[in-house]
Amino acid sequence: MYVCARAQQARAYVTQKLIIVKIGFTGIAMAKKSGTIVYKCSSCGYSQPRWLGRCPQCGEWNTLEECILDANAVSPAGVGLSVSERAKPVPLSRVDAKDGIRLATGIAEFDRVLGGGAAMRSAVLIGGEPGIGKSTLLLQTASLAAKANGNAMRVLYVSGEESAAQIKERSERLGLAAAGIELLCTMRLEDMLAALDAQNPVLVIVDSIQTTYSVQAGLIPGTVNQLKYCANELISWVKERDAVLIMAAHVTKEGLIAGPKSLEHMVDTVVSFERSNDEYRFLRAAKNRFGSVDEIGIFEMTEKGLTEVADPSVLFITRRDGKQPAGVACTAVFEGSRVFIVEIQALVVPAKASLSRVYSDKIDSARVARVAAVLEKRTGLHFSDQDLYINVAGGMRLTEGAIDAALAAALYSARTDIALAAETAVIGELSLAGEIRPVPRLTQRAKTAQNMGFSTVIAPEKSKGVSQARDVKELVTLLFGT
Repeated sequence: MYVCARAQQARAYVTQKLIIVKIGFTGIAMAKKSGTIVYKCSSCGYSQPRWLGRCPQCGEWNTLEECILDANAVSPAGVGLSVSERAKPVPLSRVDAKDGIRLATGIAEFDRVLGGGAAMRSAVLIGGEPGIGKSTLLLQTASLAAKANGNAMRVLYVSGEESAAQIKERSERLGLAAAGIELLCTMRLEDMLAALDAQNPVLVIVDSIQTTYSVQAGLIPGTVNQLKYCANELISWVKERDAVLIMAAHVTKEGLIAGPKSLEHMVDTVVSFERSNDEYRFLRAAKNRFGSVDEIGIFEMTEKGLTEVADPSVLFITRRDGKQPAGVACTAVFEGSRVFIVEIQALVVPAKASLSRVYSDKIDSARVARVAAVLEKRTGLHFSDQDLYINVAGGMRLTEGAIDAALAAALYSARTDIALAAETAVIGELSLAGEIRPVPRLTQRAKTAQNMGFSTVIAPEKSKGVSQARDVKELVTLLFGT
């Protein structure tokens, strides 16, 4: 009995080892399998499992190239197959950069934000709150881009939010030409990719990426997996061709693009569409691999759609017939390559609570508090028991340090109720020691202010037509005589 039991244990042990070896061998084989190798004809696209000197489909010699069967490939080479060419390294010195090849959108302000037009093989993501005019901007871009290129360029406009009749009605209302635009109303990614392969457009517009879904990633649009999968497929398609992809995106209540942050990493350019009021819109880039992020595009919403503002300076300063009120100061700021004269408005009132508060949405509240603290320390004015309200005429958001001196002047004027002299511009950065520091491109700022009719320009450096103020005490003396 003991011998039989030992024999059974031995047989069981051998069987177990055989099973382990078999599973391990299968696992090794599965790990080494990276895809099925096929051979694709570079002339006609025919593919087959083994190499031949001559293509059976078109009869060309030496055109079969080694490819890999990949389920994630974007461009199908044959019916029921997803075949992608095997990537091979190439010397960097032999790569053609194709520098300067850009697609003109037909809208100068949009081209400015993109860095001189949309770079070929790039993806652009435009985010904005509902009703701000994203669809209007995209439809105008589709029409004007086709017109700017002589209607020879094919544009594919994909809409998952509106019907074809609604888009046609909007284009007629805006007076847009329809030549060269192919319209596709669908939310299915598979329909989009099929249309892209059939039409091979130069400009692809998707409105919006949040409504796009694929059966490969589920049936509910807008999920994280859907956004990442659909965006990756569309971006991969445009990267393989001389084309441009522009996608509209929804935003959260905080103004951030809805969905995973990786969506912004996948695209080349991220553009935010903002509004100052019911009429004016600001277009600025938060990310741009092919240009600057400092440029700003300014539009006015009219009955004919978005109209470019020819002279943006009139938006940011107030033309008054009478005396200038207290709490107002003007300065010159750079937005990309352009100089704007902006008006900073300040209001100082006794605090309603035990602690004072700063109310400012266009200028960082921390910057306002810092400037007020410097004024309190260097001039003796008390702001610690006051509520501070700061506004920028026209609704532009200001971030650069050159506004500090003008902000200090506006706060001092509001606290003392003494108005600045009319047609006065103040430029400079304020340090914690009360010094007014130089700012970049001061000459160009001062020249622009003078051309706009500002007879008095105060800056940290003296030059022709510019008065010098080296610290905040000198600034107060020049402006208010105290």
